[in-house]
Amino acid sequence: MTVEVLDDYPEPITSAQRAYQASLKLGITKGADRSRAVLAMAQAIERSFDDILEANTLDLEASREMAVPELILDWLKLTPTRLEMTVDILQRLGELSDPLRRVRTADYQLEDSQSYTQLMPLGVIGFIYEAFPDLGAIAAGFCIKTGNSIILKGSTEASYSNAVIAEVLQSAIAEVGLAPGCLELITAEHGTSIRDLVTQDQYVNLVIPYGRSSLIQQVVRQSTCPVLKSAMGNCYLYWSLNSSLEMVRLMILNSHQSEPDQVNAIEKVLIHRQALPSSIAVLWNSLIEKGFEIKGDAELVEAFPQLQLVKESEWGNPYLTRTVAFKLVDSLEVAIAWINEYSSGHADSIVTESYQESRQFALGVTSASTYINTSPRFSRNPSRGDSVFLGMSNQKGHRRGFISLETLTTVKHIVQGNGRF
Repeated sequence: MTVEVLDDYPEPITSAQRAYQASLKLGITKGADRSRAVLAMAQAIERSFDDILEANTLDLEASREMAVPELILDWLKLTPTRLEMTVDILQRLGELSDPLRRVRTADYQLEDSQSYTQLMPLGVIGFIYEAFPDLGAIAAGFCIKTGNSIILKGSTEASYSNAVIAEVLQSAIAEVGLAPGCLELITAEHGTSIRDLVTQDQYVNLVIPYGRSSLIQQVVRQSTCPVLKSAMGNCYLYWSLNSSLEMVRLMILNSHQSEPDQVNAIEKVLIHRQALPSSIAVLWNSLIEKGFEIKGDAELVEAFPQLQLVKESEWGNPYLTRTVAFKLVDSLEVAIAWINEYSSGHADSIVTESYQESRQFALGVTSASTYINTSPRFSRNPSRGDSVFLGMSNQKGHRRGFISLETLTTVKHIVQGNGRF
């Protein structure tokens, strides 16, 4: 990108500069003050339900006029329940212990000195998201809690909702005395592209894209900043001979329960070739009754002509709808190889009563997480444990798996000497 182009659209530069200056102050702000800011953000969202829902209605009306796909409309549509979930997550983030300043003994030690490490903020995080206006608020909570400034760039479909939410959050942050620039919003009116933001590597320390795989790949291709890839959909399940039909059914159904973004939804099922056709038919009928669309590979379609044939390109791409494709395989080894080639690589599962098979699957599948006889359903705010999650990452780089508060930190090594050399 040339300087002339950037000069034509200065907003990403000025936003990045403001966010960078704010991050220097935010990074040394006390944990209690950062937590207070996140709690203030939760209260501000709660007080602004009517304004946010009104803006969201404008987005929905405009999107329907532009024939936006139903999937994006589902992601875009806010409800009181979704906003209440956002408030709950922000409140929980505010109440969690400070993720920064945690001191750990370092492996690298020198004579006459002591080395240790501690978690520190990354600095400035760019969050690029497709619809999901409530997710911008949650991402902002994650960043403020971890001492990072955030630059939000949402899609045009959610422009009214994003603007109102950002204004509400910025007011809350200002009221508690945090530095201006902790939260920046880049809108469509600024005339900026994704490239304009993700090439500000002198200021932006990490970019997190969230949405369909096409958006993720666009950011990865264009960015000069480090990217934390997120993933959703195209999760596989291997149905072993040593397993329960009812377990398979329940896992598929439960994995699709998260709304609006079914991050870990099981969309592909590999079946051992010796499975009983009657059991397969029972499963399909049960899923169809629940509103699922069922597809199959060529071999299954030949045996069951009512099935729709899976295109070759579909095995490696998510449906992001209530659609499940089935394929016959000869063995667990074949299933593992297929999953490693075609899965999105963040959450895959197996149903088996064999301990040996479960271990072979867990170690052989290269995905970020594997699930054995349990639903891979994703929750941002699980009832058990003391963590809240932004999403799932399938990459093997910066961080992998669940995107938690600690994911948005880095490690600083500190060596304390005594003047002797």
